[in-house]
Amino acid sequence: MASNEPALDTPISPDSLYGDAPDQSETWEEWDPTAESIRPVRGRHRVAKQRGGLARSSTVLGVGVIAAVGAGGMATAQTKPPVSISLPDSLTKNLPDLGSLPGVGELVSHDAPSTPKTEAARADQKIAASPLTMTGLSTAEAEQGATDAGEALRARILQQAEQQKAGAVAEAKAAAQKAAAEKAAAEAKAKQDAAAAKAAADKKAAAEAAAKKAEEERLAKLAASYSLPVGSYTITSTFGEAGSMWASGHHTGLDFAAPTGTPIKAVHSGTVKSAAWAGAYGYRTVITLDDGSELWFCHQSSIAVSAGQKVATGDVIGRVGATGNVTGPHLHLEVHTPDGTGIDPMTWLQSKGLNP
Repeated sequence: MASNEPALDTPISPDSLYGDAPDQSETWEEWDPTAESIRPVRGRHRVAKQRGGLARSSTVLGVGVIAAVGAGGMATAQTKPPVSISLPDSLTKNLPDLGSLPGVGELVSHDAPSTPKTEAARADQKIAASPLTMTGLSTAEAEQGATDAGEALRARILQQAEQQKAGAVAEAKAAAQKAAAEKAAAEAKAKQDAAAAKAAADKKAAAEAAAKKAEEERLAKLAASYSLPVGSYTITSTFGEAGSMWASGHHTGLDFAAPTGTPIKAVHSGTVKSAAWAGAYGYRTVITLDDGSELWFCHQSSIAVSAGQKVATGDVIGRVGATGNVTGPHLHLEVHTPDGTGIDPMTWLQSKGLNP
């Protein structure tokens, strides 16, 4: 059965696929296709091939159109400015801070970024806030002449490291300044405390010097009203010495050894209480002072006053002798408080400004 279809290896023209070109001179009638007028298509249809090897079908044409459109879109994207991507709060509220991830913070826009304080931080924020280009570079980096995304990332890491290092150096400097300030304050306080201590010590020393001077003046005045009992003497026995020579077992006075007949003077003004023989004390004179204390002058060779007589400081009341229980001529002086207790004559004389 003969076929009207052309051979597969025969070149096919466009007119052969769609029929002969209509004759413009012919008159066409309106065609209203119906089920009776349309003959069903039977058999298998073949798609004629072109010499270029591509089938002229709707599928091939569609692929070509898509490819052309895609190429055009890519070309257009290269010429258009990059666009930042914003995510809604409902998607980002539970996510970590995307701005802190390298290469991601540039894709996410924030509503109100904080303004860094330092110039380096502002430059870093500018780079981080710039959207990425097609090569993975931010717009700021591309403007600076960067062409490689890896090198740009390396530069960002180095810049962040430098900023962290600068921050650490600044913190260390601030800590050193704080330590220096605290040390200076401590040294100033130590100097202030030392100055205060020195001032207090000087004040104390001045007060002590003033008190000592006042005491010396007081004793000088007392010395003017008190006098040693003998002008020339030698101290042979002191108060409290132990020995069998004394009936009480110890010495009860102060002994001024001097030649017999040496004048004995009243130590201070007072009233003669008694002037007579007193056993082991020999000839003794007792003078009562204004404060009630009593002075005993013992072992005299002679007495020059009598009971009830008023005497003044330096008056001669008798002579040195060796009467009573003695081993040689001397004046035995005793001092008794108003209640009759015997005390050390040396201490008492010193309290009056006298130094036997």
